[in-house]
Amino acid sequence: MTVVATVLDPYLTDWLNLLIRWLHVIAAIAWIGASFYFVLLDQSLEAPTKVDDLRDGVGGELWEIHGGGFYHVKKYKVAPPVLPDHLAWFKWEAYTTWLSGFALMVVLYYFNARAYLIDPEVADLTPWQAVAISVGLLAAAWVVYDVLCRVLVRHGVALWVLIVAFTALAAWGCAQLFQPRAAFLQVGAMIGTIMAGNVFFNIIPAHWELINAKKSGRDPDPFPGVVAKQRSVHNNYFTLPVLFTMIAGHFAFTYGVERAWIVLLVIMFVGILSRLFFNLRHQGRTIWAIPVACVVVLAALGVVIRPDTTPADRNSATVSFSEVAPIVEQRCAACHSDAPTEPGFSTAPAGVVLDTPEQIAARADDIERVVSSKTMPLGNVTGMTGEERAALLAWIAQGASNGK
Repeated sequence: MTVVATVLDPYLTDWLNLLIRWLHVIAAIAWIGASFYFVLLDQSLEAPTKVDDLRDGVGGELWEIHGGGFYHVKKYKVAPPVLPDHLAWFKWEAYTTWLSGFALMVVLYYFNARAYLIDPEVADLTPWQAVAISVGLLAAAWVVYDVLCRVLVRHGVALWVLIVAFTALAAWGCAQLFQPRAAFLQVGAMIGTIMAGNVFFNIIPAHWELINAKKSGRDPDPFPGVVAKQRSVHNNYFTLPVLFTMIAGHFAFTYGVERAWIVLLVIMFVGILSRLFFNLRHQGRTIWAIPVACVVVLAALGVVIRPDTTPADRNSATVSFSEVAPIVEQRCAACHSDAPTEPGFSTAPAGVVLDTPEQIAARADDIERVVSSKTMPLGNVTGMTGEERAALLAWIAQGASNGK
């Protein structure tokens, strides 16, 4: 039971991070690309023009041009009269994306939960408790979503309302349990789990129902295909919100504010609206009010969450570099050094090194952002106090001169 609390070898962690993240991105690109393409295809189909196609059950067709050639794609209402010898499947992209994403959670967040997952100022959790809650929430997300879909399968609007409400509850709840950055990622992982569950438990089984029905000579039941299509469309709208949570960790101004869970929901909503714009455009309906609304919402959000970097209680005091140097050394350089001393780090995160006065002064703007938002140190593992934060901000406000 010491595995979760144990920090992996830092150099091994770096390699695992690189290789698993690379695999995760490759698989995600393939999965999302397929999702975007097939939704575009479905929404661009035209009624078939040949009598033979109509007789064979073709529901729509589309002519495409790409890569120097023409393509003629047909979609059957249920299934073709005779199964082809070869079928191209789209499933391993989804499975690989989820498996590699969960592996990243284990390597980066679960094996180093005290630094990356837990924030004592948010919730008093042990590493084991934090990891157990995180894994439990992944499973709970799928169960709740799947039940909602089964109960409201024929009530699309009500289903979407409850999905949004559930996502809001998840965002709020994770913010009460984990570090802000980890909370964002946890919500994304929960939605990603739902997406992979849709593929594994609904979409692929629906495909097998069609195939097995044709092989056994019976008429396929169209209902599983209808459900699979609904889940596929859900996945299409979930993609951009999940992608945001994957990159949000690089932007502390989004998760380092009060009620960051609301910021998460707003940006997720913009992602869904963006997807809606393109899906409608595929149908020949270009509604420019949607991207305009997205720009307005993001601009307003930017104004609302702009960080206040005014150093509290130190406005009139002169702070010298000799006062802040020990703070940086004790609270920051444990990780941000050519030779980190904090367990779990073999190199300085993001290449930010704060060993010399020149390096510290050069990174003054970055220090200001993360110190004022309290997103650094991670989980405040080095115990930076409010007085120390105020001193750093005051020194930066005064010009952050090298060695002064």
